[in-house]
Amino acid sequence: FISRNRMMDRTNEIPHDPVDARQFELNVKQLADSLTFGPDDSIYHGSGIEYSQSRVYEPGDSVKLIDWRISARTDRLFVKEYQEPRQVPLYLLLDTSASMCVSSRPLSKYAYAIRFAAAIALAAQSRLMPVGLVTCGDRRMRISPTLSGNDVMQWAHQLRRHGYREQTLLGQRVRELMPTLKRRSSLIVLSDLHDGDAVPALRLVAQQHDCMVLHFRDPAESNLRGAGIFRAREAESGRSFHATGRRKWFDRESVRRSLTRQHIDYLLLQTDGPMVAPLRAFLKARGGALEAR
Repeated sequence: FISRNRMMDRTNEIPHDPVDARQFELNVKQLADSLTFGPDDSIYHGSGIEYSQSRVYEPGDSVKLIDWRISARTDRLFVKEYQEPRQVPLYLLLDTSASMCVSSRPLSKYAYAIRFAAAIALAAQSRLMPVGLVTCGDRRMRISPTLSGNDVMQWAHQLRRHGYREQTLLGQRVRELMPTLKRRSSLIVLSDLHDGDAVPALRLVAQQHDCMVLHFRDPAESNLRGAGIFRAREAESGRSFHATGRRKWFDRESVRRSLTRQHIDYLLLQTDGPMVAPLRAFLKARGGALEAR
């Protein structure tokens, strides 16, 4: 939490990030190399790039596909079939709101979210999965699904700059995206979930599309021990409220249950704890959900 006046005074600042552009790219690529999505065997057959099986020749089949090894052992002609690469679009919904920049650690939730978003995009593209991006703050940025890694690094560098004044519009952006999804897609949300409309909107989109939520949280959001009673102001809305150092400001378990009831997988990533290993395990276990249905 941070006062709106303080945010306005820091409009032109960049979220604290100790690395330069070159080191940032190296970090992202190292993360991408360590992330996997599990098995990705295609259920479709055609003239793809990997051998799948052989079947009996039918009129119209290309002679280039004849499997001479099997045909030589039988009195019938067989042709080879190959697996086609998947083209399941993946959309990354990145929260660019002000609260993502509030941090008690060297790197903010926002800095981590950009790193992981770019790494996930590169890892997915390596599996022939086109990746798009939708920002979920006042700043509008929408990148159509692409297999270009250069596009990923371009928007990642662009998003490293932040104005500290954006409201959270996660729920609104999800609802705007839904009508444009003409085929079943996969969505990964990277947010601190400060938007009250986020969970209802995600439950709605999950009825037709595969959805996962990466919830970023700073330790300062849990409580302020020894703070007593104090008055605070919510980062995006400017809403004032009273709290105590012992009060839980966010009911994570309630949000998790609400999401998982709609078959939305949820992972909490604490900025003061291990993040890469839990994310790797989460994506590997969740890999099958990124396949075509």
